[in-house]
Amino acid sequence: MEVSENCFHCGQGIEKERILFDEKTFCCNGCKSVYEILNTNNLSNFYELNKRAGIRPDESSSQFEYLDTQEIFDKVTDFSEGGTSLVTFKIPVIHCSSCIWLLESLHTLNKNIKYSQVNFTRKTLQISFNHNELKLSELASFLTNLGYKPVISLETADKNVENLDKSLLVKFAIAAFAFGNGMFLAFPEYIGGEDYWMEHYKGLFRALMCLLAIPVVVYSASDYYKSAWYGLKNRIVNIDVPIVLGIIVLFGRSLYEVATNYGPGYFDTLCGLLFFMLLGKIFQKRTYNALSYDRDYKSFYPIAVTKVDFEGKQENILLSDVKVGDRILVRNQEIIPVDAILINGEGNIDNSFITGESESISKQPGDKIFAGGKQIGSSLELEVIKDVDQSYLTQLWNKEAFKKHETGLDTLTNTISKYFTFIILGIALVAGIYWATVDLEKMFQVISAILIIACPCALALSAPFTFGHIMRILGRNKFYVKDTLTIEKIAKLDTIVFDKTGTITHRKKSNIRFEGTEISESDLLNIKTLLKNSNHPLSKSLYEFIEVKDEYFPAEHFREISGKGYEASVRGNVYKIGSAKYNNQESKNLETAVYVSKNNQFLGKFIFKNEYRENLKDLFRKLTQYKVYILSGDNASEESQLKELIPNYKAMAFNQNPEDKLNYIQNLQNQKMKVAMLGDGLNDAGALKQSNVGIAIADDSNSFTPSSDVIMNGEKVVELDRYLNVCKGSITIVKITFIISFLYNIVGLSYAVTGHMHPLFAALIMPASSITVVSFTTLSTWILGRKYFKKRP
Repeated sequence: MEVSENCFHCGQGIEKERILFDEKTFCCNGCKSVYEILNTNNLSNFYELNKRAGIRPDESSSQFEYLDTQEIFDKVTDFSEGGTSLVTFKIPVIHCSSCIWLLESLHTLNKNIKYSQVNFTRKTLQISFNHNELKLSELASFLTNLGYKPVISLETADKNVENLDKSLLVKFAIAAFAFGNGMFLAFPEYIGGEDYWMEHYKGLFRALMCLLAIPVVVYSASDYYKSAWYGLKNRIVNIDVPIVLGIIVLFGRSLYEVATNYGPGYFDTLCGLLFFMLLGKIFQKRTYNALSYDRDYKSFYPIAVTKVDFEGKQENILLSDVKVGDRILVRNQEIIPVDAILINGEGNIDNSFITGESESISKQPGDKIFAGGKQIGSSLELEVIKDVDQSYLTQLWNKEAFKKHETGLDTLTNTISKYFTFIILGIALVAGIYWATVDLEKMFQVISAILIIACPCALALSAPFTFGHIMRILGRNKFYVKDTLTIEKIAKLDTIVFDKTGTITHRKKSNIRFEGTEISESDLLNIKTLLKNSNHPLSKSLYEFIEVKDEYFPAEHFREISGKGYEASVRGNVYKIGSAKYNNQESKNLETAVYVSKNNQFLGKFIFKNEYRENLKDLFRKLTQYKVYILSGDNASEESQLKELIPNYKAMAFNQNPEDKLNYIQNLQNQKMKVAMLGDGLNDAGALKQSNVGIAIADDSNSFTPSSDVIMNGEKVVELDRYLNVCKGSITIVKITFIISFLYNIVGLSYAVTGHMHPLFAALIMPASSITVVSFTTLSTWILGRKYFKKRP
């Protein structure tokens, strides 16, 4: 009797050892033992009930086991603290909306995954997971089993710019070779005539065309099949479904014609179709990659961080200039922009920006602190250990936890695309039935032309490409927009609320004078140390005003009350810095002042005379179509000056604490106004988050905050009208591109339905519509940028 090559228990092939027991063959002692237990307990019918009995789990996890090595885990993960880790995987097979939907729903498939976010242009997936319950190797295996195997090379930990997918170029090259040679072989069919030689070898030419077309249909078109299949598997009829149907109809008809010697088929047309469609795809990807590269590597956030040298001297430098080894200062409530080691200070880090969960983790000198954490308490001195990764910060900024749930043109495009597919399939069916009764041969041509020409690709490209270019132009002009939806929201604004301090006033140019008893140098040193811990614009101005040597003293028991002031113990003395009320003093109504006390003894006050930004009057003259409101935490001392500066204001409110500002914005929104708030990113975080568009003003300061939608350079505030106009202009461009793509589809469809269009011409028109739209958006956004920003955008 021939011995079975499969294990009786698990059904898998016997490779290493063969064990005979009870006239049955097993692959290992484990399978034999399970069989014995089942048999002894009269459970042998288990094998009839479960045909896949005992099949070993997929051993794919073993290929990722190296990820659990601590050194590699640290290199691959972006963040790991408490029970939460954050990792970004490169997943090349992401290719359609179905993939995005599935990969962003991972938390519903595995309870240890907290959230997942796809970056489609980069083909990356960022996952937050509980590393105590789910190992990194298990997460990689989980993705592999779903059909999304991550590509992990340790070089990808150093985020390099992605090159174009090489497999796409190979598919394109095969289609180009087959198209060129197919046209040559089809030449005799086109010229016709009675040539004996041509007639004699016609069958051979047709067979060769068929052979050329097979790798094109099987390999070059594979992305379309995968996309259609994943979509249908997830009950989504995406745009690739009619394209696949078109390819199958053409190929099937061609095989039939050649097999029955009825005609030459459409093999050359099919190769041409895929050649032009893949050409369009490469063009799109190149443009997309250029846009995302430009955004992540060229136009950095216009924010500054405070660099500290070894003598304690401070200097504000741009985020893009931060290098490994630099010492930086991070104040209370500031986001840490880069991975660093804590050198001085008591770290109390809130990682809610990264994990979505608000819990503080204490850090001691020598501990690593991850980019994206927020310090709560006294200032920290950090040493940078990694280059700034802006794309990582942007991905955190765009995370679902901070999104204001609104729909825009993207949603409109997706809705149109969804119904578009069904409409096209309906038109193809009706046209097919009609042509079947009129001219059966032409029916295949008509159906293929309809399925191929009608494509909402141009429609789907309009918004992302236009907004991508606009974000690039705005970014280069120091106006950094979080996402494309923000541009749409800016275009719809009708109300603008300005915070006064640090927004329409200069931080540096304030004239400061001291009133009170003379302060000793020792106290001035302590006060300057305490001022270093606050990110309030007045504190920063005061820090620069006090001219004593910088020395580092720890600020113990630091406590800040938003909108009032802060206090801490420095070298055994408790200092309070803040408002009059916070220091138990009476406030004079006609001045902006910071009050200081030591051990509850009032020392004096620093009086500020604000200097407003130049050309503000011009700005407010240009904002006539917006309702303008002014909010200030100060008293009404400069009300008359503001009224002269802003003649078209709607209202002004003074003595507003952060909560008052938030309520003020909410009240305006309740009156159906679309509100933008311009304020200091950290002190006005609540109001920025509440507004429809929160614009954080950065003036030599680290005002990066998840609450804002835009980070804007302070010097550019006086040009706000230009940015608003560019955003409005971009909506007009998108509408024009919508019209262009609709015209392409309507004209093309009408020709296809009436049988006046060859499928090859349809294949030409399809990428041509995409290329037209992309070229139009590129040119028109460039002109728009030149119009408002004279230098090249």
